[in-house]
Amino acid sequence: MTPNEILPIPTRPVRNFMGEDRFNDRTELKSWDDVKPLYDELLNRPIENTGDLKQWLLDRSELESYLSENFAWRYIQMTCDTANEELVNRLNFFIAEIQPPMTAYGNDLDIKTINSPYLSQLTDDGYSVMVRGMKKAIEIFREENIPLQTEIQTEERKYGAIAGAMTVVINGREMTLPEASDLLQVTDRAVRENAWRTIWERRYQDHDALDQLFDRLRDLRHQVAVNAGFANFRDFSFAALGRFDYSPQDCFNFHESVADAVVPLLDRLAQERKQRLQVDPLRPWDAKVDVEGRAPLKPFETGAELLEKTIACFDRLDRSLGDDLRIMRAMGHLDLESRKGKAPGGYNYPLEEIGVPFIFMNATSSLRDLVTMVHEGGHAVHSFLTRELPLKAFRNPPMEVAELASMSMELLSMDHWDVFFTNPDQLRRAKLQHLESIIETLPWVATIDKFQHWIYENPTHTTADRRENWLTIYEKFADNVVDWSGLEKLKEYIWQRQLHLYEVPFYYIEYGIAQLGAIGVWRNYRRDPKSGLAGYKNALSLGYKAPIREIYAAANVPFDFSREHIRELMEFVWEEIETLKK
Repeated sequence: MTPNEILPIPTRPVRNFMGEDRFNDRTELKSWDDVKPLYDELLNRPIENTGDLKQWLLDRSELESYLSENFAWRYIQMTCDTANEELVNRLNFFIAEIQPPMTAYGNDLDIKTINSPYLSQLTDDGYSVMVRGMKKAIEIFREENIPLQTEIQTEERKYGAIAGAMTVVINGREMTLPEASDLLQVTDRAVRENAWRTIWERRYQDHDALDQLFDRLRDLRHQVAVNAGFANFRDFSFAALGRFDYSPQDCFNFHESVADAVVPLLDRLAQERKQRLQVDPLRPWDAKVDVEGRAPLKPFETGAELLEKTIACFDRLDRSLGDDLRIMRAMGHLDLESRKGKAPGGYNYPLEEIGVPFIFMNATSSLRDLVTMVHEGGHAVHSFLTRELPLKAFRNPPMEVAELASMSMELLSMDHWDVFFTNPDQLRRAKLQHLESIIETLPWVATIDKFQHWIYENPTHTTADRRENWLTIYEKFADNVVDWSGLEKLKEYIWQRQLHLYEVPFYYIEYGIAQLGAIGVWRNYRRDPKSGLAGYKNALSLGYKAPIREIYAAANVPFDFSREHIRELMEFVWEEIETLKK
């Protein structure tokens, strides 16, 4: 088999009770009436033995997988072209016309499952975890929240439209913000400062609109929580996200552990950067430039080259991992390069019917883009490892596990980045930058997560309150070296760049939890590559057929946020950094 050979597209066995001749994955979904009879059939079908229940669950999974993929393509196409009104309307149609009745029927089907006298006979792996989630979903379901959830989703999509329209003109050239951010790595300090100020002034132009959007989202989310009997949206979210394995207090412990064990290292890195750049003061636009005055690392030129080199990198770990990306390339399931009109950020979107995901990102040519690609590639590998699991519920692990897949891949792949950097010094620089970014990531995760707790514990706060408390929280986890003099108005709104706050609230602590797990996976791989990689794949292959702690245990890493454990992991990372500096 040659490196560039196009592989046959794999298929899962079709478990389609819907009837292939009248309804399939490519059928246009035009109204709720297209699928309502299928839901009614499930709701009314008699279940007379354990075999009937298993088949009923498979049929329900097939229907929900179809609808999940239908929504996925609408979302993917909209994020690829946020200015296309037709694509926006197609997504909003699904949110407004399909999701509300789908949610109501989903609750009815959950109740039918839980009430089945044969449920206790489903003793295979995974069912107990699925049932646990169903019971919690039934507990928090409220009919009056369905229109509110629809409104929330419609409002959430406005963030991508606002952010996707942001461009700047520098030296006569219009750029997206990801493209302009590459200038923050150039050695000319005046160029960096101009780029930084231009980017953040552009963000600031929309701060009022983003404040107003956030206020609407906060109010709607709080109402959903109150309707469901919760004191605040934070407590509702922990239930809705199925956080059975940890509590808000565990998050607070994580915050304090990071402040104690990681932030001092952040200070050390910033102080060293100030000294090596020989600048006083150190300013925000000095954060990404090479301290020895070398040109920015440029691991690739085009999206095609980024993909080709990532495949080669994954092949070094395991040929099957590279094959996953080859399949996605053959199917056109990637949109990698930054351009005007694309939504910000990057994601891997699982496609439940075909079982082959889609990767979206905004690559220019930076090291950060390389990391994003292998990160999303880790998510893609996870999708492939779980695609044969029979139920949609089994194939949808919680984000603490999903991010373990992606953040571990960042580190597992790192020793093979020589496919991007044939120059040993550039390879050393790339590894060093990435390891230092871990020390930056954990405090930022703690910042965003602590901010979210404050926001929803104080649902009547004003925008002035929000600015004040953002600064208090930000400064707890930021270094004490960077000088923000004269930039205070911009510092107050750094949080608006984080799309998770708008689009997926309370989805952020997972990055911190998974980063700890990923360091553990990498440490295992360093000690024994074969068993370390096997543990990683074994854990991901479980999907969501086991609790989070058991999945982490399958990877041979602890699920632990303690100060002692975080300090131990940071010592390992710091030793690696010091070795690279020699």
